[in-house]
Amino acid sequence: MASLLMLGLLASLASLVLAPTSAQAATTTCVADATTACIQGTLKTSDGKPAEGVTISAKPESGDALTGTTNAVGRWVIPAKTAGTYTVSLDESTLPSGQFLANAGTNDRKVQVSLGSSAGTLFQLTTTKGATIDNAATNDVTWQRFAQQAVSGIRLGLLLALAAIGLSLVYGTTGLQSFAHGEQVTLGGLLAYTFANVLGLNLILAAVVTVVISAATGFFQDALIWKPLRKKRLSLTQLMIVTIGLSIALQYAFQYFYGAATVRISTANPETVTIGGVTLTVQSYVAMGISIVVLAGAGFFLLKTRTGRATRAVSDNPSLAAASGIDVDRIIRLVWTVAAGLAGLSGVMLGLVLNGVNWQTGLQILLLIFAAVTLGGLGTAFGALVGSMIVGIIVELTNLVLPGDFKYATALLILILILLFRPQGIFGRRERIG
Repeated sequence: MASLLMLGLLASLASLVLAPTSAQAATTTCVADATTACIQGTLKTSDGKPAEGVTISAKPESGDALTGTTNAVGRWVIPAKTAGTYTVSLDESTLPSGQFLANAGTNDRKVQVSLGSSAGTLFQLTTTKGATIDNAATNDVTWQRFAQQAVSGIRLGLLLALAAIGLSLVYGTTGLQSFAHGEQVTLGGLLAYTFANVLGLNLILAAVVTVVISAATGFFQDALIWKPLRKKRLSLTQLMIVTIGLSIALQYAFQYFYGAATVRISTANPETVTIGGVTLTVQSYVAMGISIVVLAGAGFFLLKTRTGRATRAVSDNPSLAAASGIDVDRIIRLVWTVAAGLAGLSGVMLGLVLNGVNWQTGLQILLLIFAAVTLGGLGTAFGALVGSMIVGIIVELTNLVLPGDFKYATALLILILILLFRPQGIFGRRERIG
């Protein structure tokens, strides 16, 4: 119950000047940094094709308007050097033949812009001049929307699984629920930003270096913190409080060194690919592919290698594993190392898919990770995978009926229902609880 109370508190936490520039020419690139914000969007015709050559303007409260033009895929971006409220408008005279702006009387969009981040807005086109489209009607559940959200859920589930499997193995081998695991995800995203964006390394090389460093942090965490505390025979509640303190300390360390703004690992504007009516960015497809390969490798390691079988033995019964000649401390050290490396990789993938990462990224998804681990069964790696996929899909499908970030409340509901009706989870054993 104490852990559930802590998790509820975590959910509450998760909910929680330059001169004006003159009008500028159209551009197709923008890098959000300390001096620049990006106002952007994608414009499609009424039949879903890119609307190329359409002029978009963004006017600050004081100063000249900035302009941008949609490219071959309908994407437009306007760099802004001043924070504040911008009025974004579409020039209807530049629309493709036979296309008109829906709800023409509401052409202007108010956008709040902050330096170092991106802000987006959408315009809807129709084939009937002066047509009014009920926004509520456009949110009706259709098979296309269902498919889009379901695939997005699979994507989220795969990225959650990278972090959840490590957390589940840590619990299985030590009995500890680490609230600092989300910060390992944040660390991965911020390190990737540092190596790829600040130091200019190749993105693949930056990701590899990030995973190695993330894994090293897990190794040294166990060597310097968790093993000494285990030897002092601290209770699991005391150790859990240490993880909460470590989590808070890391969050503010990230904010101190990187600031509160969202930073981008890749500065290139993401390209989209549509397959079977489902549109995702190229980064999303790559992240899903990498996740599948890594998860398959983790499964092979646990099932087919001697060390993997020893890890499962320690997870099942540490005392019996030690009596069988298994070096339990070595296995626990390995688990902390692998868990941190997988969490770091998850942070890299999330940073690319979400097109940004900040000091609270890990905190925002920690509730989803806990829900996935609890649903699958505490201490079971394969249960964490299944739980992650279920949570990811349900959370994204919630967007069909609930707007915005309300979908994350679904994870808390799932967690409560699991604890009420099947506290051991799908693959967990009842004796592991309590």
